[in-house]
Amino acid sequence: MRAARLIKMVLLLQNRPSMTAAELARELEVSERTVTRDAQALSEAGVPVYADRGRLGGYRLVGGYRTRLTGLGRDEAEALFLSGVPGALREMGLEDAASAARLKVSAALLPSLRDASRTASQRFHLDAPGWFREPETPELLPDVAEAVWDDRRITARYRRQDTEVERELEPYGLILKAGVWYLCARVPEHETHRVYRIDRFSSVTPGGERFVRDEEFELSRFWEERAGQFARSILRSEVVLRLSPEGVRRLPYTADPGAAREALDAAGPGDDRGWVRIVLPVENDEVAYSQLLVLGAECEVLEPAALRGRFAETAAGLRELYR
Repeated sequence: MRAARLIKMVLLLQNRPSMTAAELARELEVSERTVTRDAQALSEAGVPVYADRGRLGGYRLVGGYRTRLTGLGRDEAEALFLSGVPGALREMGLEDAASAARLKVSAALLPSLRDASRTASQRFHLDAPGWFREPETPELLPDVAEAVWDDRRITARYRRQDTEVERELEPYGLILKAGVWYLCARVPEHETHRVYRIDRFSSVTPGGERFVRDEEFELSRFWEERAGQFARSILRSEVVLRLSPEGVRRLPYTADPGAAREALDAAGPGDDRGWVRIVLPVENDEVAYSQLLVLGAECEVLEPAALRGRFAETAAGLRELYR
């Protein structure tokens, strides 16, 4: 455990001119006292870690010291090669760069670990799109990806319903969700970050100037929050249901999982047969019909009356068909 932490400390100092004890403690998830002891241990082992004293002091490596990747274990080396997603890299136009990087990393590894790329690819493959759909790569994705990596502003025309709008964007990051590419971009006009489906861009024109990226912005956290907001925002209606024990078990697999869990947690006690009454948020009656139909006789729709009537008609039609 400590050996891995010492290696991480060296790599952190290689990538930054200097780091304070507080910064290192936060990155390594240890106390500042432990950072001091680790720095002393590295110095005694021949790694030139130098401590600058004073209020603005910190730790740094002297003499341009660099370590080779000989501290990697097999599981770490294989995980490194798993971090590349070949299909996504190819669609962004980065396949050649990623291939060159993997070759350089392989050359720096110990001979006993140089088959890590092969063993990793034999054991894991990511197929991002969902079933029963052909993935489509947006034509403008390479242009958008280049702007993201170059921190360069773009002017984009975006299809929104029956109109097109033009926006100047600061492209912060790309997200691949279930085979669909999204761009997270800051809109200077509104001083806010927004999400755009890249396949709805009709044109992308790179700007002549670069933007200054907010280094505290975290793409993964932003996407998690925005995705959660979107999922909740589309649930604008409610249906009242009775569910059998089997219906309770299956509901999170047919409706929105978060909404289903919240509705079940809020449900009162069941009747003598274990049936419970819940209020479930849904997108609309049409979506609710398609989601709840698969539960069959394990679910009874109580409200709204129109949806209950539709299920009654479906049940009558099935009875007539299978009698």
